[in-house]
Parts: sequence; structure tokens; C-alpha cells
Amino acid sequence: MQKETHVNTNYKDRLFIFIFGNEENREWTLSLYNAINGSHYTDASQIRFNTLENALYVGIKNDTSFLISGTINLYEHQSTYNPNMPLRFLGYISELFSSYIKESNSNIYGSRIIKIPTPKLVVFYNGLDETEDESILKLSDSFIRSFDGEPDIEIRVRMLNVNYGRNVGIMNSCKPLRDYAWFIDTIRRYQAEEYSLSEATRLALAESSDDFILKSFLEKNKAEVDGMLLDLYTEENFHKMYKADIAREKEKADAAEAHAKKVEARANAIEARADALEAENKKLQEELKKLREQISQ
Repeated sequence: MQKETHVNTNYKDRLFIFIFGNEENREWTLSLYNAINGSHYTDASQIRFNTLENALYVGIKNDTSFLISGTINLYEHQSTYNPNMPLRFLGYISELFSSYIKESNSNIYGSRIIKIPTPKLVVFYNGLDETEDESILKLSDSFIRSFDGEPDIEIRVRMLNVNYGRNVGIMNSCKPLRDYAWFIDTIRRYQAEEYSLSEATRLALAESSDDFILKSFLEKNKAEVDGMLLDLYTEENFHKMYKADIAREKEKADAAEAHAKKVEARANAIEARADALEAENKKLQEELKKLREQISQ
């Protein structure tokens, strides 16, 4: 087993986007599109990629978009749950529409309506937090105030859990996606056995079956893949440590609160006992007074 001694930050693409947002892998991208939309397109040459760089994501390029059949499809991969994706996609899709209007020489101030592609927004999630196979994130959930009726603007983002074993129907329809999910899951399994990331990656590739469709692509781009995975797991481990710190602090706070409740309960018991003793003392004083009065008579 090897120890990791440094963090390589030269590669900022996430592996998912490197695979499915790559011109070389148009067939895989089309397979992914068909799987999540229930479509059956066959001409991968019709896909046009538009990769957004540094778009509202702190300098990290990890999203991709492409046009097909009158829709503009914006996909992003997330290894940590982020409920703010609708707000981020609002910025992304605005940028893409601006580019689309400019390229088509359309006049946004003209009297004729400009036809634009229908947006389809998807987050592929493979983090460690438990989520449903599919859920919808809405921009309106971020609004400060709610009014009766529908808001004047809404963004809906479809979030798919692409961990291995989840969304079986989609996985069975897109072998590259299923292979990706298996690859990430296998790396995690080896890392749980305390193998270094590079060794876990090597073992996962060695364990892959003969029909592992991603193998040749991953091996050919080994340097980039290693860098992306290192970034991914550095981020993932950071969030794991952060969550562990939060859990420890919560445990301490809960323990302190429980101790405070015990002290308060003890104080209340002592106070109640003191009140009872005071009442008993008053009763005895009254009895003593009566006895003295009897004696004096």
C-alpha cells in the first residue's frame, strides 16, 4: 500500500464531465441523453458541446452542455449535495442563452419573438449522503418570501443519484454510466481498505471486466484521470472530515445540554426538598407554639 504525499491541483475537470463532455465520446453522451430522457436518437454527430468554464463555480470547470433536437441540455456532476443548484443553473443557462442569441444574430430588442432551445437541467449526484434516486430542486425554495400563486420565475433541476446500484433503469440503458458508477464505487471500496487513491484506481481497473467500456479511455488518459480523481477525493474527504467535526461538536453540545438538564433537575429536586423542609418546619413551629400555650395555662 502507498501513502499519498501531495495534492495535485492541475486538473480541475471532474471525471464524469471529462468522460461524457468529451468530443471523443459522443456516442456515450448520446447514450446518457437517451437513458435519462427515454429517447432513441442514433446520430451522435448532431451533438454540439458547449462547455462552460469558471461559471459561478469558484474557478472549477465541472459542467457541460450540449444542443440536441431543439433542447439545450446542461449537465453537472456533484460529489456533495448542493441545494443551490437551481440558482447556479440560472446563471449557467443565462450565459448559454446569451451565446445562443449572439450566434444566431437575433435582435433581443426586436418586435419578433426569438425562439430558443428548451432547457433541460440535470445534476448527476454520486456523493455519500443518502438521497432519493431522483428528486427535483427548485429555485423557488430559495426565495425569501412566498406569496399565493406561482412565482414569476422558476428553475427546476432534476437530480439523479448515480451511485452504483441506484437508478437501475437508467444505468441499464446507459452502459458507460453504469461502468462509471461501478468504477467510483470500487475505488471507494479499496480506499476503505486503506489503499491509496492511485493504488485503488489501479486495482479498480485491474478488477474491471472485459466489457468495461471505459477502460481504454481511462488508461489512455491516466494522468488526467489520476488528477481529477485526486481532486474529487480531496474534496470528498474534506466534506467527510467537516461532517465528522460537525458531528463531534453536536455530540459535545448534546452532552453539555444533557448535563445541564441533569444539573437543573437536581437543583429543582433540592429546591423542592427545601420547600418541603420549610413547610415541615413551619408545621413543627406551630405545634410547638400550641404546646407552649397549653403549658402556660
